[in-house]
Amino acid sequence: MVKMKLHNFNDLLNDELKNEKFAKEYHSLEREYSLAREIIQLRKEQNLTQTELAKLARTSQPAIARLESGNYKNFSLSFIRRVARALNTMLEIHLKRTS
Repeated sequence: MVKMKLHNFNDLLNDELKNEKFAKEYHSLEREYSLAREIIQLRKEQNLTQTELAKLARTSQPAIARLESGNYKNFSLSFIRRVARALNTMLEIHLKRTS
């Protein structure tokens, strides 16, 4: 029987972050996915499934899944506000100088 060493995501990520090129790319995308992480965390804290959140926000489960994936290309501010209200939160938007 062959024994396989199991790794969790954080262990693998920490190993990859030792690579300078990977780390730079990973950190450049961090802001892009922060909204998705926040939505997932809030949904889980409220013990909601994607389907339940979708119902509360008057949308579909696949739309919530796309939002949680970090793919924001086709979402309007009004959609994200509906999701925020469904999570008993409010949306805040900020602009920040890049240099």
